[in-house]
Amino acid sequence: MRENLLLVAIAAGVLGGGLLGWLAPEQAVKVAWLGDLFLNALKALVLPLVFCSMIDAVTGMSGRGALGRTARLALGYYVATTLIAVVIGLLLVSFIRPGAGVELASGVVVETPEAFDLSTLARSLIAPNIFEAAAMFQVLPILVFGLALGAALSAVGDVAGPAIAFFRGCNAAMLRLVNWLMWTAPVGVGALIAARLGAAGGGAAFAAEIAAIGLYCLTVISGLLIHALVVLPLILRLFTGRSPWSYGRNLAEALMTAFSTASSSATLAVTMRLSEQRNRISASCSRFVLPLGATVNMDGTALYEAVAAMFIAQAWGIELTLGSQVVIVVTATLASIGAAGIPQAGLVTMVMVLEAVGLPLEGIAAILAVDWFLDRCRTTVNVWGDAVAAAVVESRTDPGAPGDIAPG
Repeated sequence: MRENLLLVAIAAGVLGGGLLGWLAPEQAVKVAWLGDLFLNALKALVLPLVFCSMIDAVTGMSGRGALGRTARLALGYYVATTLIAVVIGLLLVSFIRPGAGVELASGVVVETPEAFDLSTLARSLIAPNIFEAAAMFQVLPILVFGLALGAALSAVGDVAGPAIAFFRGCNAAMLRLVNWLMWTAPVGVGALIAARLGAAGGGAAFAAEIAAIGLYCLTVISGLLIHALVVLPLILRLFTGRSPWSYGRNLAEALMTAFSTASSSATLAVTMRLSEQRNRISASCSRFVLPLGATVNMDGTALYEAVAAMFIAQAWGIELTLGSQVVIVVTATLASIGAAGIPQAGLVTMVMVLEAVGLPLEGIAAILAVDWFLDRCRTTVNVWGDAVAAAVVESRTDPGAPGDIAPG
């Protein structure tokens, strides 16, 4: 009953925030601080939760000899579903051709990031100063360090028992903090939506931005819906036998939080809590697969980058060969893995995709006006994909995993 009440309250917060931002943008911007407080509180829990949950999961799986298999399955799933998402995006954008006849603005300077390749991804795994990495909110090296420390604690034997118990207790405390924090979510998510819509100029301005490149937005959202409502539910049903409707309903709070914050990392704590408590995903699986997914699994981001690259090519009258489209598939997949789970990280990695096939970076200017909204849509798909991954991996590593889930 309490969970249903909270879900209704969050939905009301999203609706109320949307209406405030749509009708009264100037007043909506003034409540931004409430959203910032909520988002900062969520982010404050992310790194301690990732670190403690990874150690807890690794020490538990190492004792059963399941760590290697779980890691291989999780990474294999993430790469496979990301590739599927990119292909869906390319097929849709090739069929709809949203960029045909669109004139893009020019003269906008876009900063080029460091060239991205496998060596760049490898270097991002290890931080020379783990505390500096934490201060800069670099989740990936924290996750890797937690994984390594958990493996080391398992290897040294009984002497590590107190340390393992300490991290397990810290992880439980982090999840309890999430429980408490979520009761402020209706106000927090409402303020985030209101402030962002208000900053865009309100409902009329946002509608005008959408109308200017409406086919592009339609293509991205259509691809995200196909992946989220067809591909992922089909995977969930085929590999686990679970009901996608019930599984998704139990994650509604996490999905709304993802849409409101536009950050899969900030949503991680909520996703873990609901996965374990409501969808009955084992703690060892949830605490390994979900932090890993929030860092490297970006189905929605990869799909968006593929569509955006093709849209810019069409608008500039550049016909990309099949080989160039294959390069987009590979680059979008790798770039999405390297994207942090933070708002609008996809814009930075999209530069890498455009450069890989020689497309003009100025084309990014045309999609900036609506990116804040599409960012929320693709983040929601990212979080949904992570949650499905947890169920799929558990079904292949834990024969005793529950085949059904708690009622919503």
